[in-house]
Amino acid sequence: MDQATTQAMLAAMMATMPYGKYRGLPLIDLPEPYVVWVSQQGFPAGLLGQQLALVYEIKLNGLETMLRPMLAQMTK
Repeated sequence: MDQATTQAMLAAMMATMPYGKYRGLPLIDLPEPYVVWVSQQGFPAGLLGQQLALVYEIKLNGLETMLRPMLAQMTK
């Protein structure tokens, strides 16, 4: 994984949901069924949609356990 991809994934994980039931929750902490539902509805346009799509891929491929330690290091 290159540096730009890693940075984009970590930024997506740190971003927070700006609206709705999960407002203020980090995207990575969104329940997986909700992220799957959003993907089925179509991701919103713009940066939020890109970040939700990344979080979807992270959850779909089981990468959370690998990326959370990296996120913890960045937020210290």
